[in-house]
Amino acid sequence: MQNTLNRRSFLACSAAFAGASLILPTRQAIAQNTRRLTAGTRSINVNGRSASVFRITDENGQPGLILGPDERFDLTLENQSGVPTIIHWHGQVPPPEMDGVTETGYVPPIEDGGAASYDFMPRPGTHWMHSHQGLQEQTLMAAPLIVRTREDVSADLQEVVVLLHDFSFRSPDEILQGLGGGTGMNHGGMASTEPMAGMNMDSSAMTMGSMDLNDVQYDAFLANDRTLDDPEVIRTERGGRVRLRIINGGASTAFWLDFGGVTASVVAVDGNPVQPVAGTRFPLAIAQRIDLIVEVPAGAVVPVFAVREGDNARTGIVLAAPGSAVPRLGSLAAKPAAPFDMSLEMRLIALSGLTAKPVDIRHSVMLTGSMSPYLWTIDNQPWQTRRKIEVKRGQRVELEFMNHTMMAHPMHLHGHHFQVVGIGGQTVTGAVRDTVMVPAMGRVTVAFDADNPGRWLYHCHNLYHMAAGMMSEVVYV
Repeated sequence: MQNTLNRRSFLACSAAFAGASLILPTRQAIAQNTRRLTAGTRSINVNGRSASVFRITDENGQPGLILGPDERFDLTLENQSGVPTIIHWHGQVPPPEMDGVTETGYVPPIEDGGAASYDFMPRPGTHWMHSHQGLQEQTLMAAPLIVRTREDVSADLQEVVVLLHDFSFRSPDEILQGLGGGTGMNHGGMASTEPMAGMNMDSSAMTMGSMDLNDVQYDAFLANDRTLDDPEVIRTERGGRVRLRIINGGASTAFWLDFGGVTASVVAVDGNPVQPVAGTRFPLAIAQRIDLIVEVPAGAVVPVFAVREGDNARTGIVLAAPGSAVPRLGSLAAKPAAPFDMSLEMRLIALSGLTAKPVDIRHSVMLTGSMSPYLWTIDNQPWQTRRKIEVKRGQRVELEFMNHTMMAHPMHLHGHHFQVVGIGGQTVTGAVRDTVMVPAMGRVTVAFDADNPGRWLYHCHNLYHMAAGMMSEVVYV
């Protein structure tokens, strides 16, 4: 899967479209402008074994969707997966009925053989799409969603999209049962509603000190569906300057991105531009995205590794200058990666943050739960008895996430982007995001403008924590 896009190819497509648009479109031509995505199944090879997984592909069979500047999110999603599904447009801020979730009551799942239509102006940047039905996300029901700006087109950078996954030959239901979860949710098939026997943590859960880092033992980690035994090799174009758009689509894994000593610069997170931050290693929480610019010198090879936190298991891709020889790479790093930390988050500054305005309302949100019994909650309440956060349109809202557990939690808010304004009690003018990691026993404060009325989920984006109950909602009143 070659996920590359450069200025020349984009301009060629734009020119063809512009020529066609000189003719007044008929009703049939207008209808043809609607994009089409299909949710289905496919087979991939992992560690020499075949596996059946889900897919979300466009009209040309390519994964996900790339939209150009000022292009509407006007599409029909067809479900050919064999099971009901619903796809969430992660990072977008559509009307609530188009958010791609069933839990808030606006829409039911899309039945097999059915379809749903969407039409709104998308938010630019590196985003993604994934199932919000049951545990389908673990079985790779996910794909990139890239919305390019005019600045992206004029930059003449080679763009490479990388979607990371954690992969298991076990079914997600089996994984959840092994964790002892499934009692916290009762909606849309998110998890079993019956208690699981044993209620013991998965035998593979990894701890470091007193922190719990990883719930699940995976069989492989994938970058664009491939392991490092057969990685995707991207041949760089003239000049060697590459914009990487990396998406952590893992269900339960935070990664460290490791450039092997080569310097890269962060230019955006969760689709939002930031002041450039240079480095060679960058943490990436579940569901977060990061845009980096890296230069590949003539004749050079730059592996881009994604190493699981607290582990030496890794995946990645290879950036290679034309004519360079690509060495064989292994799926294990020389030493385990450190636990995820907030070192990058503390350095990020939004290029365009919230406008100065007093905070109208503050809410404290306690992240609660444990590995044994495997029950994760918000304010000690699972979804069924959730405490809703009420806001009014026009308010500046501040949420302080206080983590009372020994696991970090990537907290995602639907329908909005927020600015990180506090880390560990320290005031920051941080990045604009839709997903922020809250460290074990730590605090993170975010602020957002209540400008999109409706009912909106917020939850931990560790799929199994969400399935075990760590989800609630923001409700406009």
